[in-house]
Amino acid sequence: MSQAPRLHRSLFAIGVLLGLMAEQVVMFAVPLLIFQDTKEVSTLGFAFALEWLPGLIAYPFAGLMADRDGGARLFSMVTGTRAAVLGVVVAVCLMQPDWTTAALMTSGAVLSVLVAPTRMSVEKMVPQLADGERMARTQALVQNMELLAMALGPALAMLAAMLLGKVWLLAVAASVFAVAAACWLPLPRGERQPSPASAQATLMELGLGWKLLVSNRPVLLLAILNFAINLVFATVLSANAALVTGVFKAPDSSFALLNTCVGIIGLINLMIIPLLLKRFDVHFLGVFGFTLLCAAMLLIGVAGSFAFYGVLFVAALTGDAIYNVFNRTQRVKVIQKEHLGKVMGPFYLLNLLSYPIGGLLVGSVGASFGPQRLVAVLAALLSLFGAVFLPLTMRSFRRSLTAPEGGPVGVQA
Repeated sequence: MSQAPRLHRSLFAIGVLLGLMAEQVVMFAVPLLIFQDTKEVSTLGFAFALEWLPGLIAYPFAGLMADRDGGARLFSMVTGTRAAVLGVVVAVCLMQPDWTTAALMTSGAVLSVLVAPTRMSVEKMVPQLADGERMARTQALVQNMELLAMALGPALAMLAAMLLGKVWLLAVAASVFAVAAACWLPLPRGERQPSPASAQATLMELGLGWKLLVSNRPVLLLAILNFAINLVFATVLSANAALVTGVFKAPDSSFALLNTCVGIIGLINLMIIPLLLKRFDVHFLGVFGFTLLCAAMLLIGVAGSFAFYGVLFVAALTGDAIYNVFNRTQRVKVIQKEHLGKVMGPFYLLNLLSYPIGGLLVGSVGASFGPQRLVAVLAALLSLFGAVFLPLTMRSFRRSLTAPEGGPVGVQA
């Protein structure tokens, strides 16, 4: 590998890491600020749903933007905008403390919209930076940057909270977003596609993305499976602050420590996954990761202490990270590069539709039924569903990748 691609890959990884770290700081500060301001689990659930709903609508449009732009330019522009939004929120919270919860919920919706083009930019850049055997390693790198951010983000948040206070954490996150945007400025821009001349042409492109997704059987099956997995995770994540500081009576520092432990496991994965990829194929990693996350989620439903819950939370996210090596690697192989954004926009929408649903479940059913019992029921259903659906999805990918024509199946424009 020449020096320039190596530098580009490093800047790509650093930009992804810093952007995710800033997200982790926000994810640490916002739920705690809302819960401490309202003392209600239901508010957390509804805030979680509100945060995700606008972003879902944005994903198909973000996919088109990434296809037209090439990825790098879009990432820098949007990540810089996220920094500006947080700057405004800090000003509002400091000048009008009574508006804190409303400002945080509103900014959560705005930031959710901006997450979509960020994710699509990363999806678009990976095939530009790696191909062949390096594709799986680069996808694993992205996954491990997510886990590493879960270590460094909460650690940064905890330190800043002790020195500055929770509101100023958002200013720290804004600064990190700004640096992340700068990291992607030197990356190759890719070929820009002309924008459609009319709204009708844009709608036709959006329709093409859905058509390509529906006709691509393995990717469609994977989207449905991911929806089921994310629904269980959404219930845990939306109630996480309340479980840690409310149900288990642990201090705020424990909330940060929990995510830090996940990140430390991410560091271990960063070293181990390349070795695992040499010994095992991605299908084995998919099965192992899925099994681990299901077992951990089932046990979270009966956890009686913060220590037990913490171990299971780390195990569940570790299983998800291992599963995602299969998830991220296989889907790119069966989608033509020029249509990647068009297909991945609807794909992400289906995947992440479970997040607002999970938040609404916690906000409604979870308050009376109990979030732990809700997680246990959903995890049991996921285990039964995955036992049938995961082998079906893997078989569909094998058939697609070994098709006689040797090309992606069901992705012809």
